Amino acid sequence: MKKLTFAFLALLMSAALLVPKTSTAQENKAKWPEMKEFHGVMSGTFHPSEDGNLEPIKTRSAEMLKKAELWLKSTPPKEFDKPNVKETLSLLVEECKQMDVLVQKKASDEELKKALFNLHERFHSVVGACNAGDEKHSDGEKH
Repeated sequence: MKKLTFAFLALLMSAALLVPKTSTAQENKAKWPEMKEFHGVMSGTFHPSEDGNLEPIKTRSAEMLKKAELWLKSTPPKEFDKPNVKETLSLLVEECKQMDVLVQKKASDEELKKALFNLHERFHSVVGACNAGDEKHSDGEKH
């Protein structure tokens, strides 16, 4: 009985190795490192603000601006090279500049929250422009 069980398990494991791995649409999506780097700063500043913690945006607004500018100057992957992408990305850079100015002038927490929320929405607009025509409007990452 043990030999039969072992043989069955070995057969099952072998069959699993023979099944071709199917890739998801997201795995086939183009990678844009500058988008991912900007998203890291956006995520690290926006999510804490949802809990009332604005320190991350106060300390990282200049970094966010720099990442946005680098993203704008970069060459998008062919899949993301669409008409609205650079235009929307330019707006994101301008809003990052405005955010950095607000932080430097020590704007109120309410002003910062509102500007950061709008900046987050703009980020999603850029992602949506990248995925225009696709069914799913997501960069596959948690926001």
